[in-house]
Amino acid sequence: MPYEKLTIGGAHREILSWANHGFSIEEQSMLRNVSRLPCLFKHVALMPDAHLGKGSMVGSVVATKAAVIPATVGVDIGCGMMAVKTPFKSGILDGKLKDLRLAIEEAIPVGFSAYKESVDESSRWDGWSDFYELHKGVHDRKKRAMTQLGTLGGGNHFIEVCLDTENSVWLMLHSGSRNIGKELAERHIATAKGLWQLSDLPSPDLAYFIQGTPEFAAYWKDLKWAQGYAMKNREIMMTRLLQVFNKMFNHRLAFRPELAVNCHHNYVALERHYDEEVFVTRKGAINADKDTYGIIPGSMGAKSFIVQGRGAAESFNSCSHGAGRKMSRGAAKRAFSKDDLERQTSGVECRKDVGVLDEIPGAYKDIKQVMRNQSDLVKIVAELKQVVCVKG
Repeated sequence: MPYEKLTIGGAHREILSWANHGFSIEEQSMLRNVSRLPCLFKHVALMPDAHLGKGSMVGSVVATKAAVIPATVGVDIGCGMMAVKTPFKSGILDGKLKDLRLAIEEAIPVGFSAYKESVDESSRWDGWSDFYELHKGVHDRKKRAMTQLGTLGGGNHFIEVCLDTENSVWLMLHSGSRNIGKELAERHIATAKGLWQLSDLPSPDLAYFIQGTPEFAAYWKDLKWAQGYAMKNREIMMTRLLQVFNKMFNHRLAFRPELAVNCHHNYVALERHYDEEVFVTRKGAINADKDTYGIIPGSMGAKSFIVQGRGAAESFNSCSHGAGRKMSRGAAKRAFSKDDLERQTSGVECRKDVGVLDEIPGAYKDIKQVMRNQSDLVKIVAELKQVVCVKG
């Protein structure tokens, strides 16, 4: 599906949408506000999973000239996905799905849990060498950050074992920069708001840092650190997930993954578009530069996709980061029951209690429709269906 140009009264720049649905008054107001930013470059690109967020839509790509908007990046800096294709077929999992889920939950802390002491991979991470150069407000958080490195978190974060259409086994996970990323983000968002007369902005949540200022430099340094932390967080979890898998199925022998992908979907990168250097904020979107691998997960119980980008200029070389919510967490808890959850996750070894009811597949958009809407942005490399899902 090609994009359409949205008509929103009062918008100053174009809004190009790959979604096939309308937007609420609140969503239109948010889009209008972003379009009126003086630092905005060219247009706003909306991915097919777009929905209401903080400051700007989740599923939006916002390019800016010599500026970065910390609230648009959000508080889970560097949140993203990692997936590994194993050389094994589905038969090795027969009768062992529950044991595998329990072993994963024992090896990797989920929710608010952390390791009692930092794991070896965390202690050796070179990011700790400049920790005390970060915002002074987090200097007393180092031990917590170290024990959380390599942990899942909660919300929509997950670890999955999946099968592709050829019955090959994949390992996949979704997580970000944990609490340290959130604390850094919140401090810089507050700093940005303090730099402006808020009446000068379309919305207080769109306060931005201007390149060349000390505040920009401080945020950019902390942002890059948090994005590195998030990437390492996924790497450590995948290492431990592979250890669990090898111990159970491969007699402790390591294997070479046939494909490994690790990508952010909540981050900023300095890139070249339309022959200009710009800061590209992908808030719930991934890099879909030509032939670049990416991961687009569905909800628990739905399909997920490994893709390669097509490098579509109008999307700033981007695509969706998942199915996207169509219902808030509160609304999902009111609309669905535990029985609904059990029915919608049939065939998946996962928690089926009310504690994860807000993650029920029915609260998300149809991932198949999302993929149809962005066929001009990505090509599908593998189609996955989870058989084990660990939630925080």
